[in-house]
Amino acid sequence: MKKFLSVVLLVSLVSMILVGCGGKVETQNPDGPTTLIISNWGFSEDELLENIFKPFEEKFNAKIVLDTGNNSERLIKIRSNPNNNVDLIYLAQAFAQEGFDEGLFETIDYNKIPNASQLNEKAKELTIEGQGPAYTVNRLGIIYDKEKLGFEIESFEDLWRPELQGKISIPEITTTFGPAVLYIASQKAGVDITTDNGEAAFKELEALKPNIVKTYSRSSDLVNMMGSGEIVAALAADFAYASVKNSSPEVVFIDPIEGSYLNFNTINIVKGSKQIDLAYEFINYLISEEVQVRAAKTIPDSPVNVNANLTDEEAEFLTYGEQITKSNLIDFKFVNEVMADWVNTWNRTLNQ
Repeated sequence: MKKFLSVVLLVSLVSMILVGCGGKVETQNPDGPTTLIISNWGFSEDELLENIFKPFEEKFNAKIVLDTGNNSERLIKIRSNPNNNVDLIYLAQAFAQEGFDEGLFETIDYNKIPNASQLNEKAKELTIEGQGPAYTVNRLGIIYDKEKLGFEIESFEDLWRPELQGKISIPEITTTFGPAVLYIASQKAGVDITTDNGEAAFKELEALKPNIVKTYSRSSDLVNMMGSGEIVAALAADFAYASVKNSSPEVVFIDPIEGSYLNFNTINIVKGSKQIDLAYEFINYLISEEVQVRAAKTIPDSPVNVNANLTDEEAEFLTYGEQITKSNLIDFKFVNEVMADWVNTWNRTLNQ
């Protein structure tokens, strides 16, 4: 009896030790789901979980864990901790370019992503050097109140007209489309911005300054300025237009004759990921025709898959079809190299 009790106590003691050690000794059920850690903004999380992540989990026997934050926070986290557990990271184009140039991401083998062949031609530009692909796109155009303005805007150059003195707003340099403002100004000057690092652009911004009420960093600021009548026109992204339109129904969004400017949101595999194969499966899934259509209707994200067809109503506030084809690209490799100087010059030009 004593021997039996000793065995029971020994087994109990071992069990307690194993429980105390927690995850260090816990073995994963070989038939259980594989964990895929994805770094994401956390926007539209319920819609993402229901319409994008959950179907993938069911199809590939996976468990997606989100690590959320803004672009800068999440990129810094990966940069500062090479042993991070993140497998995939969603980033805006500028931050994705920065991370790729620093060697933080895997160079993508597009033979493993057959759906990449269905990307639109502008999105394919990102695949040339092996960056992770775009999965959605947005664009910067012009919004304005035609009734209050009294004339139609057709070109970016119209924003420099004297009738618009003290009536417009533009995005702050550090926002998603801040660099596009300098591209637009350089285009007005007739200069390729990569040849003079933006010198001509800043001269044009100096000339535009009397028309600018203030720059904005958040879409909500734009909504308030347009709704209160503080401004009648602005350089604005398609994703901000829906909010502005909701509070100011008379406001319209136009693609200027020069073409709008694009920003792609991308997805990359973090270097050192332990789930490379599953990460490739997720990317291929994310840019598939079926998922792109579903994302457009629910998130909503503008599709980059050319086979993702939407009705006019579904595409109203998205960047879609010819709007992509006719728009301009921004060279974020170049932009990232000069951004620090641009911020300083911007502040001297517009904020003093």
